[in-house]
Amino acid sequence: MRASCPSRPARVALAGLAAGVSLLASGGARADDPASQASALRADNTSLATRSQQVLLRLYSLKTRLAQSQARVQGLEEQGARLERETDSAQRQLAIARSDMASAHSQLGARLRQLYVEGDVDPLAVLLGAESLDDALSALDGLNRLAEQDRTIIEQLTKAKESLRTALTRLATRRAELRAALDEAKDANAYLLRVQAQQSAYLGSLRRQQDLNRSQIANLSAQAAASEQQSEDVSSGGGGGGQPPGPPPASGSKVTVSSTGYCLTGTTAIGIPVAWGVVAVDPSFIPLGTRMFVPGYGEGVAADTGSAVKGATIDLWFPSCARALAWGRRTVTITLH
Repeated sequence: MRASCPSRPARVALAGLAAGVSLLASGGARADDPASQASALRADNTSLATRSQQVLLRLYSLKTRLAQSQARVQGLEEQGARLERETDSAQRQLAIARSDMASAHSQLGARLRQLYVEGDVDPLAVLLGAESLDDALSALDGLNRLAEQDRTIIEQLTKAKESLRTALTRLATRRAELRAALDEAKDANAYLLRVQAQQSAYLGSLRRQQDLNRSQIANLSAQAAASEQQSEDVSSGGGGGGQPPGPPPASGSKVTVSSTGYCLTGTTAIGIPVAWGVVAVDPSFIPLGTRMFVPGYGEGVAADTGSAVKGATIDLWFPSCARALAWGRRTVTITLH
């Protein structure tokens, strides 16, 4: 139970109550007690689970993007292989065309040597040497056909070479573009792989932290259970309830009040941890810091307040709600000293 904090003068006057309360109890709840730590670790695990789910979603997305990236790399590599085959084919055709061109030039040279070196190719001589006009015309026509055939072959081979050179130039351009696209795709794929590895490592660290937290929660829960059991077993000097408390002090003023047990954890109105011996009072009736003896409970200190604590009423802190309920509400005559 905790009410509003007292005024500044009261806080200054009660600054040393924490030590007094700690002397009254050995098992009081603190903000850093095992139960509180376990609760904080559970909250941390909830946050870790949320972050793990987010990382998993990113990994699923990365897996899809990686599959697309790898498919693109494979497609570009296949295009590159086709271009290599086309380039090889064009180069072979160009080599054949060059060979044919060389052969055509050789044949033409041989024919020219035969016509101009070894034979008489003067059209007038051919005409005069012919036995008839038909023979002359046939001879002249043969010469023209040979010349035309040679010219046609050379023109065709020249066009074929130019066409192949143009095709090779286009193929070289496409290969350069494809190589650049493939390098870019591989870089993107490598980046995705790095991100995937980082996210997988991060997910692993989150899961290891969750496992560690679960182990710590188990240990802290065991400690909290043992602490509560120890509080239950404490009997004297503020341990409370296992054995009858000692006799009341010989001196002091007696006041009859209505007492109620409570088991809330946390800190008191003056900012100290709750513990055995912490008594909530109405400061206008019993000043904060007053030591008291409560029959059936033992020594206590007025160190807390409560909205329902008015006048001749007090609340007594117990380490378990079962014991607070067992105390219930009872009228007692306390000794203030």
